[in-house]
Amino acid sequence: MAGLRPGDVPKGTRAVLGKALVDALGCGLYGLATPWGRIMAGFARELQGPAEAALWGGGVRISAVNSVLAGGTAIHGFDFDDHSRAKIHPGALVVPVALALAERQRSRGEVILAAMAAGYETMNRVSQAANPGRARMRGWHLTGTTGTLAAAATASVMLGLDADTTASALGLAGTQSAGTWAFTADGGMSKRMHPGRSAQAGVMAALLAQRGFAGPHYILEAEDGGLLFGMSDTPRPEKLTEELGSRWHADETCFKPHACCGSNHACIDAALALMREHGLQVADVTRVVAGVASVVETQTGFEYRADSVLNAQMSLRYNVAVAMYDGQAYLEQFTPERIVEPGVVALARRVEVEIDPQIDRAYPEIYGGKVTLVTRDGRTLSKQVDYSRGMPENPMGHDEIERKFLSLASAAVGAEHARRVLAAANALFDSASAEPLARLMMQAEVRSGASATAQAA
Repeated sequence: MAGLRPGDVPKGTRAVLGKALVDALGCGLYGLATPWGRIMAGFARELQGPAEAALWGGGVRISAVNSVLAGGTAIHGFDFDDHSRAKIHPGALVVPVALALAERQRSRGEVILAAMAAGYETMNRVSQAANPGRARMRGWHLTGTTGTLAAAATASVMLGLDADTTASALGLAGTQSAGTWAFTADGGMSKRMHPGRSAQAGVMAALLAQRGFAGPHYILEAEDGGLLFGMSDTPRPEKLTEELGSRWHADETCFKPHACCGSNHACIDAALALMREHGLQVADVTRVVAGVASVVETQTGFEYRADSVLNAQMSLRYNVAVAMYDGQAYLEQFTPERIVEPGVVALARRVEVEIDPQIDRAYPEIYGGKVTLVTRDGRTLSKQVDYSRGMPENPMGHDEIERKFLSLASAAVGAEHARRVLAAANALFDSASAEPLARLMMQAEVRSGASATAQAA
């Protein structure tokens, strides 16, 4: 990471990171309108610190450490941000860290590109080394546990740290790793906070390392207290350096067309295809079966309770049901009113979830899902999707990411300001400064009625 330079980042990887930047900023602007986004922004403003980086939507500059706390929480605020098959959400950490430190250091856009590449690479490799499926089954939310190292790697490149100091930064970040999956028990807000808190920990780690505060260099592989062994019973340390320098994990970033857990997208796409291809209405269907991997069955296959927007976003049963009803699973499907609508709730509670052995064997390398519908006229219709829309094998183009950005950002800050942010983001990697983009993010005025979804969620 310490030796990474902008010219090392391949053209294709740069293009993916360009999409990731736009996607994260759109999610962040929308997330500012959520209750948890507002709470965290207010908290960060109270902490304040030196005027180093923009508080998005706050009209002020605060310390970089506190800026990323609010920014990371906002980006992950509606679970619409990018993810990967390593079961992580890298953009929610990497983007706010790179932008905040670009302001602090007055860095060029090309340095931001290199730092983002470092962050995505580190987070994916650490999660793969922990064996993400096994780590998830122990209750860890990998965005929280591996995110601190991603933030530290990003920050180390932005600060120009040498290899030994970067190793200390990673060690200090890893020892702060945290984040568990307990939020699905009652819809708590902690999931929204994990990227912000991890971003804050990673920036703090890099700044402390820069001052000479030594971190543990064996944070990942130490037999006693190594992070990989703490997260998983079957770690794979070789994944940390496998094909390092030739395989760029940012290329494998997944972007979301549906506003819910990425593990559910294959089943959503399968259900939508079956309804469309066979001209079905919900009334035509007597039985719905979703076949998934065992990890997904544990993570999102719980009985639908209709008690919070978060649990609706995580619920495979609700996601499939509302997609069948509405033909999409976008913002409007995750309002407090929609998630309790009797017809949708009744269908969600009839969706059966089972472990499909073939899909289970391929997971998480393939995020597959299968939906089977039984109709009133006696037909049994099945569809398996291995690569849902937005996966690298079935990618969303930059134009699609821009349309998603504009729908999210316009709802929060108005179409005109959204277009200005988009233009600045698209030009960032070739810019001499992040200041124009930072100023626009700082000056964004979140509308009091930004979105029924965001305001009431």
